[in-house]
Amino acid sequence: MVKNGSEILIDALVEQGVDTIFGYPGGAVLNIYDALYKNSDRIHHILTAHEQGAAHAADGYARSTGKVGVCLATSGPGATNLVTGIATAYMDSIPMVAITGNVGTSLIGRDSFQEVYIAGITMPITKHNFVVRHVEELADTVREAFRIAQSGRPGPVLIDIPKDVTAATTEFTPKGRVEVHETYDISEEQLKTVADMIDKAERPFIYYGGGVEISDAGSELLALMRKAEVPSAHTMMAIGCVPDDDELSLGMIGMHGTVSADWAVERSDLLICIGARFSDRVATNTGHFAPGARIIHVDIDAAEINKNIDTTYSVVSDAKTFLQKILPYIKEKRHAAWLAQINEWRAKLDYRAKDDESVIHPHQLLRTVTEETPEDTIIATDVGQHQLWSAQYNGRRHPRQFLTSGGLGTMGFGYGAAIGAQIAFPGRTVVHITGDGSFHMNLNEICTAVSYRLPIITVIMNNRVLGNVRQWQTMFYGSRYSQTDPHRKTDYIKLADAFGAVGYRASNIAELREALRKAQQSDGPVLIDCQIDKDERVLPMIPAGGTIDLAASGFGDWLRPT
Repeated sequence: MVKNGSEILIDALVEQGVDTIFGYPGGAVLNIYDALYKNSDRIHHILTAHEQGAAHAADGYARSTGKVGVCLATSGPGATNLVTGIATAYMDSIPMVAITGNVGTSLIGRDSFQEVYIAGITMPITKHNFVVRHVEELADTVREAFRIAQSGRPGPVLIDIPKDVTAATTEFTPKGRVEVHETYDISEEQLKTVADMIDKAERPFIYYGGGVEISDAGSELLALMRKAEVPSAHTMMAIGCVPDDDELSLGMIGMHGTVSADWAVERSDLLICIGARFSDRVATNTGHFAPGARIIHVDIDAAEINKNIDTTYSVVSDAKTFLQKILPYIKEKRHAAWLAQINEWRAKLDYRAKDDESVIHPHQLLRTVTEETPEDTIIATDVGQHQLWSAQYNGRRHPRQFLTSGGLGTMGFGYGAAIGAQIAFPGRTVVHITGDGSFHMNLNEICTAVSYRLPIITVIMNNRVLGNVRQWQTMFYGSRYSQTDPHRKTDYIKLADAFGAVGYRASNIAELREALRKAQQSDGPVLIDCQIDKDERVLPMIPAGGTIDLAASGFGDWLRPT
C-alpha cells in the first residue's frame, strides 16, 4: 500500500508494539502530528510541557516496563531540548527511541529556521542515530532503531526525519515486530573457572548493578547467593532486585552505601561484580578498592571490562544468562565466620538515624511513604540529597520500582519519569520524591499530570537550600555557602492550586501520614511540602577519592551518627 512518510512512521511504530509516545509539536513535525491525529486509536500521544519532560517520561516508561520508550520533538530547540533526557537514558542503559523532525532536505546546511544538526549533537550520547534522507528507508530505519535500542547493552537511538520525507510517498510493506534473541557464548571452562574461584573463596562478596534489573535476573542472583552463601550489595540502579531485608543483603554499596557493605568489599578475598561498571561512586578510590580480593567481572558490555578496575577474570554476558548457566556448577557452601564478621560490622558500624516524630527526618519520611503506600508503589526521584536518602531507605522489594538518574545525575528527572510510569501503570501508586531545588527544574510538568488526571504524589523534601552541594561545601569548603541558598519564597500549596492540583504541607510525621492518606484518594496530582532542616546530612559518606577506612579516622564523623 502506498503511504506518506508520516503514515509509514506511525505504522512502523505500531508494528514495534508502541502504544504511547511522549512529545511536543512544531513546524517540522506537523505532518507526523497529523498522522497521530488520524491514528489516535492506535497510539496514545502524551503532550508534555517541555521536550525534556517528554524525554524523561519516555525514560520512566521504559524503566518501569522494560519496553522501549518513545519521544518526539520538532527541529532546532525542540530537538536540543531532548538532549539531557537522551544522555540520562544513555548513562543508565535505558532503551529509548527519540524521533526528531528537521527542515526539508533542500534546506539542510543553510542555517535555515530551526535547523540544527541533532544527529551530530547526540552522537556521543546514543547507541546509534539515523538521518532519514529518503522515504523508502524510513520503515526499515524504525525497525533497526528498535533492534539497536533493545539489543546488547540497551540505550537510546535517535531518528532524525526531514519534513519533506514525512510528506513523500512510497510503498509500505508490514514486516512484524523486531524480535531480539541474543545468545552469549560462555564456555564450560569459563563456568568451571568461576565456580572454582567461588568455591575456594573464604570471604566472597557479590556487587551487582543495573544489568541484573535489565535482564530480570534477581531470582537467579538470589539463588546463587543462597547456594554458596555469598553476601551481596547493590548499586542504586539495582534497588529491589534482591530485597534489602534478606539476610545476605547488605544494602547499597559505595559513597553513600552501608558501612558494612563497603567494609566487606575492602576485606573480601573474592569480589564478584555482576552487571555493574565500577563507577566512581562505588570505586571511590580505584587504587585501594578491594585490595585483597581477586575480582570477577561479568558484564554485557566488553568495553566495561578493565575500564575502571583491573579484574582477575571476566565473562562477557548478560546477567541472567550467566547466572542461569553458572548455577549448576556452584557447590553448596557455608561461610559462617565471614557472615559472623559481617554481622558484627552491621551491628557496630552501620549508620542508624534517630527518630523524632515532632519533626520530619528524611529516614522517617521515606519509612512513612513505605508504610502508607502499597507494596507495588513506584518511586521516582530527582537528584540531590533526597535521591540518596530515597536510595538508602526506599523500602522497595521488587525491581523496576525505583526510577532515578544514576549515571548522569539529572536534576529535574523525577516528574517526567513519574508521568511515564503512571501512564504505563494507571492502576498503581506513583510517588515522586524530590527536593525543592530539583523540583524547580521541571515543575512545569504538573500541568501535564493535571491535563491527563494522573494521580502522582509528589513529596518535596523542602530544606530551602541546594542540600547536596551545601553538604559538600560544609565538608570541604569551610562552610562557605556559595549560591546554595536561593532565598526562594515558593508557596507549594498555592503553586499546586494554580496548576489545578492539590497541595498539603507537613511539618511532622503525623501531618505527613495524614497528607499521604488524603493524596491516595485524589484523582489527580498532589504536592506535599515537607519541611526538613537544612543541615540534615546524607550519612554515611565516603568522600570522592576516599576509602571506607576513613570511618576509623577523624573523618568518621561523616560516616557515623552524631
